[in-house]
Amino acid sequence: MPRIEDREPRIDWSLTTWEGSRREQLRRWAALSLREIIVAQEEMQELSEQLAQGPDSKAGTSGTS
Repeated sequence: MPRIEDREPRIDWSLTTWEGSRREQLRRWAALSLREIIVAQEEMQELSEQLAQGPDSKAGTSGTS
């Protein structure tokens, strides 16, 4: 019978620090193709623009004319 420890995923505690998190981000970005990087940056730009506008300037608000 397998032990509980064998079924649980191993946690890499070195990734739970700010430095470890940054290393993991860099590792994941390095694994992306140029096309994937460009698409990700375009998506981040769109999100940034939406957040900069604030919550009341997007669809879903009822405007009066």
